[in-house]
Amino acid sequence: MRDFNELLSRVQSGRKKTVALVAAEDEHALQALIAARDLVGSVLVGDAEKIRAALRALEQDPADYEIVQNKEGEHPAVCAAKLIGAGRADFLMKGKIMTSDLLKGVLSPDAGLRTGRLMSHVSLNQIRGYHKLLSITDGGMCPYPNLEQKKQILANALELFHGLGCEKPKVGVLCAVEAVNPKMIETQDAEQLRRLYESGELGGCVLEGPVSYDIAIYPEIAEYKGYRGVCSGDFDILLVPNLVTGNALGKCLVYTVGGEMAGLIMGAKVPIVLTSRASSAKEKYLSLALAAGICS
Repeated sequence: MRDFNELLSRVQSGRKKTVALVAAEDEHALQALIAARDLVGSVLVGDAEKIRAALRALEQDPADYEIVQNKEGEHPAVCAAKLIGAGRADFLMKGKIMTSDLLKGVLSPDAGLRTGRLMSHVSLNQIRGYHKLLSITDGGMCPYPNLEQKKQILANALELFHGLGCEKPKVGVLCAVEAVNPKMIETQDAEQLRRLYESGELGGCVLEGPVSYDIAIYPEIAEYKGYRGVCSGDFDILLVPNLVTGNALGKCLVYTVGGEMAGLIMGAKVPIVLTSRASSAKEKYLSLALAAGICS
């Protein structure tokens, strides 16, 4: 996709999806849902009285919303997951609940949302000077992934892109350099991932690595440095070596470069919208759109 307008058009032209907001008595999350009413329906899960009070504080009529009170002793994420199993919701969103507590509920056997894969954060970024949306992963979940975890992080990103109709996204395994260095383990991981791709084990993508950021974005620099890959200037996904790199790069693209971002937690049976309180209303809106866009 070239930009977020294409994503919004896709969502608006399809069946309207429904999000289950976990611990919905949260002002910021409710504001995001109110703004996104043209894109998604909602079920508000949690303390019903607190949810109604929060809606009134936002000058909303609680009667206009479906509110589900979780049973005493039942985790709100488990309650929301049961709504997904019953066909009443398509994906989840974090409300007034700690991220660790939300994920504990999502991973509970009672929720039925496990896939066996690592959960990871996948972002889409619209930045000036690049001709399409660029994904960065993982910048929010796994601090120092090993090779096996990187394979799972990649699988989550590919699931997102395949859900958007991109059959073979171009993946760059991001490192500081484009050559394998025995003192830099991330370059060795990149080489291993490339070998796995070349052997056919990593299907549904085109993968190159190790690749530095400048080479990934600018084909002129790739040519000058003698880089032999064919995807320079046209990557869809940058698989970063660790959380610090992904988090810093993502925030740089938003706060310094002025880009726009949407992000999801992938790896469960359904996407999870999990944004920071510091995230803009636009980011939350686009993240809801992204989740709706990849739900079948």
